[in-house]
Amino acid sequence: KPTSQMLGRYQPWHQGHKRLFEEILKINGQVCIMVRDVNGEGDNPYDFSFIKDKIKKSLTPYTGRFQVVLAPNITDICYGRDVGYQFHNIKLDEETEKISATNIRAKIEKEKK
Repeated sequence: KPTSQMLGRYQPWHQGHKRLFEEILKINGQVCIMVRDVNGEGDNPYDFSFIKDKIKKSLTPYTGRFQVVLAPNITDICYGRDVGYQFHNIKLDEETEKISATNIRAKIEKEKK
């Protein structure tokens, strides 16, 4: 069945990601969430199992309409002509677009201290 792709670090998964997922879901009715394997590199403290668990809990109402997979640290997406898929730039509301995983990580670290 046609599936939309969602690729990211999700460090951590947050409400902005969830809103984006909900919009992407409208395209084909199912989404493959690809988590880039970046744990331990730079400012990426969360491992795949932690992220996958957070995503699955957040998306419980959509069970069966998504899968979460570990992907290599994809940094470039390249394609040739007539590849059989489309690119969609999903624009969300301004409040959602302002959500920052960097700020969320900083807040988590501050609360730990």
